[in-house]
Amino acid sequence: MDDYAAYDGVGLAELVGKHAVTPAELVEAAIARIERHDGKLNAVVYKAYDEARRAAAADLPPGPFRGVPFLIKDLGPRVAGWPNSYGSRFARDVVDDADSGLTARYRAAGVVLLGKTNAPEFGITGTTEGAHLGACRSPWNTDHIAGGSSGGTAAAVAAGIVPMAHGNDGLGSIRIPAACCGLVGLKPTRDRVPNLPDGFDYAIGLVNEHVLTRTVRDTAVMLDATGVPEPGTPYATPPRAGPYADEVGRAPGRLRIAWPPEASPNRPLHPEVQATLERIAGVLKALGHEVIERPLDVDFRALYAAWAPMSGANFAAGVRRLTERVGREPEPDDFEPLTWANLRGGRRVTGEAAMWGMQELRALNRKTVAWFEDVDAYLSPVMTAPPPKIGWLDPVALEPREANRRAAMLYPYTPVFNMSGQPSISLPLGQSSDGLPIGMMFTARYGDEATLIRLAAQLEKECPWKDRRPPIWG
Repeated sequence: MDDYAAYDGVGLAELVGKHAVTPAELVEAAIARIERHDGKLNAVVYKAYDEARRAAAADLPPGPFRGVPFLIKDLGPRVAGWPNSYGSRFARDVVDDADSGLTARYRAAGVVLLGKTNAPEFGITGTTEGAHLGACRSPWNTDHIAGGSSGGTAAAVAAGIVPMAHGNDGLGSIRIPAACCGLVGLKPTRDRVPNLPDGFDYAIGLVNEHVLTRTVRDTAVMLDATGVPEPGTPYATPPRAGPYADEVGRAPGRLRIAWPPEASPNRPLHPEVQATLERIAGVLKALGHEVIERPLDVDFRALYAAWAPMSGANFAAGVRRLTERVGREPEPDDFEPLTWANLRGGRRVTGEAAMWGMQELRALNRKTVAWFEDVDAYLSPVMTAPPPKIGWLDPVALEPREANRRAAMLYPYTPVFNMSGQPSISLPLGQSSDGLPIGMMFTARYGDEATLIRLAAQLEKECPWKDRRPPIWG
């Protein structure tokens, strides 16, 4: 299939349904592109070619993505018989004995699992550079980052290796790589896409599972396939009005959209990011939306003060569970410096401090969600600057305090909506003068993915990105 990369996932599945192509042919097309491009990208870190070929030759479920090649991030969902390193040398020998609930949903959607994508150690950083799996590079410019922590996924999708792939987002890890690689990246509402019963990292509600895609309709259709509460769950999300696929192309109506005309003085915007933000605000006005200049009224210092002890304790508890699987306690040289510092800090958190953080964050999140009572969506950048070069955020080489400082400077916009649990989407609406993608982020009320999908589809038509392709492509 010479034009394989020109199709999104829905488009490839339609070809399979018409018998114009077979799942086996799609798998071979994806394998050829991994072999062609991954030496430059380091996006795919585990290859299950033989397993994928067997699955493609068998009877696949009649899901919406029947026969479409698919990749899973090496951090999160379990795949039976596959390694699950969490991006860490400590877990390099861990092999999962069964599929997780989310993996089962992907299989039911009809995709063919082809391998695993690169992730930084435990997904801590907003760049995919690690001691165990190595640096993943952007197909737009291999001197620059692909983002993190779903950077391997983003690079593979942006390069046309697969039309979409799995990612997860704990403080921006879907939206940041989507912005770095010119993709659509939706972080759904908290617990909209469940990964229980084995998703223990979801205890504090920050991590959300979904996919990175090149089209809004792939994002919507996969959310229909996976975004259903599990039977008996005590964590059900607000109900949806109907299929998300039906929202694609549906007029969003006249929305009230807020945006911050000026950046925070201690988080200045790169001029090209500022220009993109202003241009998109103008596009929204021209489309008939009510666009108001109103920065988000959030006490970021208080949010992070509450988040830190809770998140640190949760990470330490997660490493404790992983230690049981590995069979020994971690040593300092098992982890990167930033990871080891986080583990040591997390183990020092008292139960009182962790619970204070949970209580405080719950109260602060109410204020964030209440801010949206008279606003349909909030527009902001995903990042304060275009994607930096490899090494600028490197968690292996940088001292932990400096790594955290740089991340806070570059990614101030995404974490607040993991804390509040609201749906938030990155769209590829700009490009720097040197050809790097610039992402804009839209956030909606709690449980209202439908508004985001309608608005995203409207912008996809008004500011099309389909034909904007990186040098490493297809």
